[in-house]
Amino acid sequence: MCPLGRIYIVTAIDSSLEEIREGPSPEKMAETFPEAGSYGLRREVLSPMETLAQSVSTIAPTTTPVATIPLVAALAGNGTWLAYVLATAAILLVALCISKFARYSASPGSLYTYASMILPPSLGATAAWSLLLAYIATGSSVIGGFYHFGILLLQDATGHGTSAVFLALLVTALSIWIAWRDVKISARLMLWIEAVSVSFILIVVLLVFFRHGWHLDWEQFHLRGMTGSGLRLGLVLALFSFVGFESATTLGSEAQNPLKTIPRAVIQSALLAGAIFILCAYTEVLGLKSAGQNLSTSTAPMRVLARLGGLPVLGLLIDIGALVSMFAGTLACITAAARVLLLMSHNGLAHGSFRKTHARNETPGIAIAVTGTAAVLPVAVLAARGASGLDVYGWMGSLATYGFIVTYALVSVALPRYLRAHNAYRAGAQIIPWLASAAMLLALVGNLYPVPEGPYGKLPFIYLAYLVVGLVWFFWRARDQKPGLTES
Repeated sequence: MCPLGRIYIVTAIDSSLEEIREGPSPEKMAETFPEAGSYGLRREVLSPMETLAQSVSTIAPTTTPVATIPLVAALAGNGTWLAYVLATAAILLVALCISKFARYSASPGSLYTYASMILPPSLGATAAWSLLLAYIATGSSVIGGFYHFGILLLQDATGHGTSAVFLALLVTALSIWIAWRDVKISARLMLWIEAVSVSFILIVVLLVFFRHGWHLDWEQFHLRGMTGSGLRLGLVLALFSFVGFESATTLGSEAQNPLKTIPRAVIQSALLAGAIFILCAYTEVLGLKSAGQNLSTSTAPMRVLARLGGLPVLGLLIDIGALVSMFAGTLACITAAARVLLLMSHNGLAHGSFRKTHARNETPGIAIAVTGTAAVLPVAVLAARGASGLDVYGWMGSLATYGFIVTYALVSVALPRYLRAHNAYRAGAQIIPWLASAAMLLALVGNLYPVPEGPYGKLPFIYLAYLVVGLVWFFWRARDQKPGLTES
């Protein structure tokens, strides 16, 4: 490539990053996109840390080292750390696009609102229904994980398990009650749960490094034994570890100074999760190899690492932390899904009853009950039919991934048009959105091809059938009233 070409590309990328970071002034945009109304929710009660807790809890970072990294390692092997590096880069591209919108728009509808600002109404409806499914299915996924770890810990402690359906209903009922009672209680609880759980994991990681010595594992850095297809499929699973990182945007009416705290929370959650996942991926491959075990087949990798680090009790504490993290994830997903459903109701995409909020608690009680029920129902059915918690975790998590990927792609596609519509577009500003859209498209293709076997092969059709029903409802409602966006 000629020097002028290199200069142009570097300049264009710098311009794109500057546009994403700075953009038009808030004064310039405020008139077009005024601050959101309360929608009956409590106004500006959540601190920046509590707002960040919503995104972190939806990611449920404790569950990735315990449940997801071994699945990635089964595909990517010594390239597991690289899969998480690439996944972090892809998510950061999307986070830059989302944070740009979040600087000038705050509402409970989050990504649905952003897509609806610019894209045709049908694509806005696609984003809305996809995002709603994504949060509900993620809730179902972590409910499955909760009953898996609940039964495992009960068997270790007493020698007896309990009903998986009972545990699923229990964690959902508690989450619905807390989400209905007080959003501030929800945020504080989620923050402390994840902080303690992740702290235990980081202590184990440091102990493994100390016992192993501070020299590098060159087999991992040389990617010995890794294949291109294994890395591609592992990357898709690694992306699932991050889904929900943007859920702080659903607190647009409840976060303090939302136009500043929410964009920061989106970027911070992606960076924090990426750093933790990359470190854990490298350490788990290293530690299990040192212990003579295969990470891809280990059912309790953190327990192995804790024994290797000389503090086996931390392995048990991390499993307890994973159980509690699944509870926090359930709470976070119901909180986010209910607020998306609330705004969909305001905008004519869902029944009008979902817009009602509790007079004293200022929470969307009906939407919370409906989204919580929708999350637990498929889990209860699968559990009653004998499905393991980890199977439910994988199935419902993969279904959620379709909703997230489509929504992320639509928001990324909408950003350049958003900038053009408000005279904020500069040369190169489309590069970041294009790269983010391309990353999501590749992730979607990786989910669909090669065609997954068993239940995973049915999930794309379930997603498409759900989306068709949602769009039919949208077009039917559009005959009688125009579902416009209230404001952002």
